[in-house]
Amino acid sequence: MSLDCKAPNKGGILSTEVPFVDEVIMNALKEDMPGGDITTESIIPPEMESEASFLMKEDGIIAGLDICKRVFEIIDPDTKFEKYYEDGTFVNKGTVVAKVSGKTRCLLMGERTALNLLQRISGIATATYLLCEKVKDYPVRIVDTRKTSPGLRFIDKYAVLMGGGKNHRIGLSDGVLIKDNHIKAAGGIKNAVEKVRARIPHTMKIEVEASTLEQVAEALECGVEIIMLDNMNDETMAEAVKLINKRALVEASGNMTLDRVEKVASTGVDIISVGAITHSVRALDISMKIV
Repeated sequence: MSLDCKAPNKGGILSTEVPFVDEVIMNALKEDMPGGDITTESIIPPEMESEASFLMKEDGIIAGLDICKRVFEIIDPDTKFEKYYEDGTFVNKGTVVAKVSGKTRCLLMGERTALNLLQRISGIATATYLLCEKVKDYPVRIVDTRKTSPGLRFIDKYAVLMGGGKNHRIGLSDGVLIKDNHIKAAGGIKNAVEKVRARIPHTMKIEVEASTLEQVAEALECGVEIIMLDNMNDETMAEAVKLINKRALVEASGNMTLDRVEKVASTGVDIISVGAITHSVRALDISMKIV
C-alpha cells in the first residue's frame, strides 16, 4: 500500500486553521513504516475489510478527530470515518467518539499514528480546559507559548484553542517579545525597546519580559504595550500589577500549575501563559478497537 496516495482535501480545519497537516501525517507514517507493515501485510489479505471504534478510556476533551480521519484517508482514500462529537467537547470515559471502516490493512497501518495525534491533541485540550476552569471567575486568559513539539506547533496551538485557551504568538516572525537575553545583549530594556521601535511598523505592539519591579518600572517608562512578569512570586506579582495600573497589559509566566493558577489570576493579571500545556502534556487515554 503506497503512502504517495492522497485523498482530496475536503477543507475545514485541515486546509485552513492547521496548515501542513498532510505533511506532518506523511512524515509520521513514513517514520512508522518506511518499508511497509511487515506484520499486517503478512497476516491480513488485501481485500479484507473491518470497522473500528475509538473509545475514551478516561474523561476529557476530545480534539483532533479530523486529523485522525486524515491519517486513514492518506493511506486509503476510500476509508470511511464518522465522528460523533465535535472537537472541543468534554466526553466521559467509556464513550465511543468515532468509528472508521475500510480495508483492514489501512486501519492497522494507521492505528498508531492516528492515536498518537488524537491522544496528544486531546491531552493538550484537556490540560488547557482544566486551567481555564480554575480561573473562569476571573477576567484573565490562559495562553500557550512557543514550547511546542518541533513540527507540531500548529497542531499543538489548535489543541489549546479546543480546550478554551488562546494562542500567544505563533512564532518569532509575528510579534515582538523582548526577553532577558535580548535585554542583556542590548545593554538594557531602554536600548532594546528603542532598537525594536525604530524597525517595526507603528501598528505592532511591544512586549517586554520583566523579572523585578525595577524592570517593570523601566518597561513602563519606555511605553511598551505588554509587560510579562517572569517567574515572580505571587506577592511581587500583585505589587507589579498595582505599579502598572492598567498602563499596559500584564502577562504572568513561569511555574504555572493547576494548583497555583487561581492565585495568580487573583493578582489582577490579564494573561497567564503556560508552557506546560504543550511541552509536558500527558496524552489522553483513547483506544482504537476493531469490531
